[in-house]
Order: sequence, then structure tokens, then C-alpha cells
Amino acid sequence: MPDPTTPGPAAELRRERVALTISALSSAVLGLVALLAGAVLGSAVILFDGMYTLAGIALVGVFALASRAAARSPDQQYPFGRHAATPLAVAMQGAALIATLVYAVADAIGSLAGGGTDTDPLWLVIYGAVAAVLSALVARWLRVRAPSSALVDAEVVSWRAGAGISAAVVAGGLAGLVLGRTGHDAAAGYVDPVLLLLVVAMITPMPVRLIREGMHELLEGVPPVPVATEVDRAIAAARQELGLALPDPAVRATKLGRRLYVEVDFVVRPGDWTVDEEDAVRRAVVARIRELPFDVWASVELTTEPMH
Repeated sequence: MPDPTTPGPAAELRRERVALTISALSSAVLGLVALLAGAVLGSAVILFDGMYTLAGIALVGVFALASRAAARSPDQQYPFGRHAATPLAVAMQGAALIATLVYAVADAIGSLAGGGTDTDPLWLVIYGAVAAVLSALVARWLRVRAPSSALVDAEVVSWRAGAGISAAVVAGGLAGLVLGRTGHDAAAGYVDPVLLLLVVAMITPMPVRLIREGMHELLEGVPPVPVATEVDRAIAAARQELGLALPDPAVRATKLGRRLYVEVDFVVRPGDWTVDEEDAVRRAVVARIRELPFDVWASVELTTEPMH
């Protein structure tokens, strides 16, 4: 039986949209503050933090469009719906973040070649501490608000990366304070660009993961292990409920956004099954699979032809 405490697709969609809206507003506030602080203080790493955060606003807009497209019903032009919009948007966010990182590396190299910057390390510590705490809080709230949304998951990745950036800014600022107070003012001037390169190295795996996961779904790869496990459990429950001598099935599945495609094939002996029995198996298996929190597209077949 479906879990009555689990929100349905409509409720999950509403939570997703609220979460994306809050994420966009938070990005706007923190991004603008970072751009202003970076410009006033002459800090490349704070400027990058602002650019990274504001880039998320445009991408949240893309996510909102993807969410609406995926929620639309199938029609004559898109008979299977538009669920591919979700992994496409995830992959786009990863690609956009990679482009931002490339810009940051070029800027850091230019600063190093120019002899560093004269940013006050104390301001790096203050800004980094405030931004790290706020980014972590937003990431945590998003995760709780819409835990099953792939779009919100991509936003959580971005906010966690932002928290990582800010934590690195704190560490770099502290290092700059130590260098300045020990008479190494020249070395302290290189803290900002070196810190920027360190931040890029820290967060590069995150957008790479977004691209990999988005492309995996677009290329119809197997669903995540937890989803595949739930599919197997649903099929096992249906077989137990029927109490028939069904062989182990061949199961193929893929997830595309909120859509879950499942194909279940039972290879049986010729003449052992009637059409009515086959229909009963199909109804039981499909009913169990549709209890999962996805838009399920299931196909169940009894066949005498061996699967290859």
C-alpha cells in the first residue's frame, strides 16, 4: 500500500517550485553583496563568489522552466512527455559552472602575473565566515524542503560549493593575517589569487558530477541504486501477492527526471498461461511499481521467447 505520509507528485512539484524560488532570491541577495564587497575591497576571490552565486539565478530560471515543462501532460508533439527537460537542465548547470571556473582560473593567473593584490585579509575572514554560514543554511533548508527533486539537488550542490568557497576564503584570510603580522607583506599579496585557484580546484568535481548525472539520464542509463532497489522490491511484492509459479523476471529500468520507465519480462513455458492469468500478473506488477514516488511508465510481459 502507498505510504500516506509520503507526498504525492503534485505536492512534490509545489515544494520543488517553492524551493527553487527561495534559492533564486537567496542567490540574488548574497551574489549582489559579494560583487559589491569584491569591487570595494579589490578581492578577486570575493568577486568570483558573487559571480558564481549570481550565475545560479539564471540557472534557477532554467530549472523552473524545466520543472514546468516536465510537469506538462503528453501531447501529439511529445507523446512521452517532456521529462528529459530535467536532466538537460542539470547538465546545463554543470556546464555553466565549468565555464565560470575557467574564467576564475584566467583571472587568478593574471593577478599572480601582476604581483598579487592588496586586499585586507581581515575582510576576507569576515566575508567568508558570514557567507559560509548562510550558504550552508540555505543548502540544508533546500534539502529538507524537496529531498526527492533532481533540480533542487543540483541547487544544493551549488550552495554547498558556495559554502566551500567561503570556508576557503576564511582559511586564506587567516593565512594572510599571519603572513602580514610576521613581516611577509609581499607574500600576503598573493593570498587572494592563490586562494581563488584553490577554490576552483575544490569545487570542480561538483559541476563535473552534475554533467555526468544529467548525461547519464539523457542517455537512458540505469536508475540510481536506491531506485532500482525499490523497483525490485515492488516486483517481488507483486509476485508474492499473486502466489503463482512465476520465474525470475528480466527487469530493465531507466529514470528520466520524474519519469521512471520499467520493463518486466517473464519467460514462461509454452501453454502454461492463459490470457487472463497474464493480465492478472500485469495488473499486480504495474500496481506495485506505481506506488513508487515517480511518474511510472511500466510494461509487463509474459513471453515464451528467451531474452537476449
